[in-house]
Amino acid sequence: EAGTELRWEQGQVSGRGRRRVLGGHPWVYRDDVSEVGAEGGSLVEVRAPRGDVLGWALYSGSSKIALRFVTRSEVQPDRAFWRRRVERAVAARVGAGLVQVAGGERLIAGDADGIPGLVVDRYGDRLVVQSGTQASDKMRDFLLELLTEELARREVLIAGILDRSDAGVRRHEQLEPRVEWLRGGSELSELWVEEQGLEYAVDILGGHKTGHYLDQRDNRVRAAELVVEWQRHGFAQRPARVLDVFSYDGLFGLRAALAGAGEVLCLDQAAAAGERVLQNAERNGLEGRVAFEKVDAMGDLARRVREGEVWDLVVLDPPAFARSRREVTGAKRGYGELFRRGFQLLGEGGFLVAATCSFNLRLEDFHEVLTKAARDAGVEVTLLELTGAAPDHPRRIDLPETDYLKCAFLRVEAR
Repeated sequence: EAGTELRWEQGQVSGRGRRRVLGGHPWVYRDDVSEVGAEGGSLVEVRAPRGDVLGWALYSGSSKIALRFVTRSEVQPDRAFWRRRVERAVAARVGAGLVQVAGGERLIAGDADGIPGLVVDRYGDRLVVQSGTQASDKMRDFLLELLTEELARREVLIAGILDRSDAGVRRHEQLEPRVEWLRGGSELSELWVEEQGLEYAVDILGGHKTGHYLDQRDNRVRAAELVVEWQRHGFAQRPARVLDVFSYDGLFGLRAALAGAGEVLCLDQAAAAGERVLQNAERNGLEGRVAFEKVDAMGDLARRVREGEVWDLVVLDPPAFARSRREVTGAKRGYGELFRRGFQLLGEGGFLVAATCSFNLRLEDFHEVLTKAARDAGVEVTLLELTGAAPDHPRRIDLPETDYLKCAFLRVEAR
């Protein structure tokens, strides 16, 4: 019993494809597949040129990534196999202190959890699903059944499931965007989530990703600690001033305000994001200390530098500037200009939190860009910490693409 509702076929990779598989990477590109007698979305037994079995993979008939391995075993994955994958994913989140009833987390992170193409986020008693491959489309209902069974076993009940499969990546798989309620909740567009003393609204129908950026959860807490450090060391005889750029729903800034910042300004180009920032501020009793301005961030920062503004903590969390290797050179210039302006807005003892979610901007590139930005801004800087995504976004050692988020915490020592 396959238990996946998928056809299974046989496929063969080239010699180069075999070397890639044996090298450890779970993806095989179309140019390295010599033969597949299967329809898109099938579970495929993959063989090397000489016929030896390399394992089992999910096949795409359209994407450049033709095969996504789920096991190197010769044994065909069955229902018990997928149940173990789901149980392991949930157990990892529970072990990280997540899966609190009123909270939110990423329960399944696609390839990073060995369940290619499927992302499932939980916000309270609702699940938001994103499917990005032909196989995950076919497996969606089967996997959600296993997931809700596992959550029920842990006394986490789900009242509704929304499919937000509208990400651009579906175009690579020749899949149409899809937004539909699979169970309950059709009257909902916004949910409230509680996270370590902070309550915030999630726009599950129209927000970015599944409605929120769960991967920055721990980095927001760390940034708020810098506010406490500023005030503990007495860099100035006043509460910290915080500038949260590309703020989206303002959670970096709100965390800073909860930590004692006296003034927080959130900047974003989306008016809807600003409404949520102020709504979140009111919900947490922070009215009057958190403000929002709808601006083009790059131009607005340049103006603030010209006018001589000084802030104590600047958070720069922009969208991805490099979605492919071809865009890296331009992205380095863009990030460099952004981070330079961030440094210019800080006084001595001030902190910069600089993030990139571009996997293609490698760690050494990120470090190079930050170093040059500090030099161009004329400041001496200490790197306090370099972090990644929260633990519900696991990083597979054999899949470097899962190690995409880089977040640097820096202090200006002298100007």
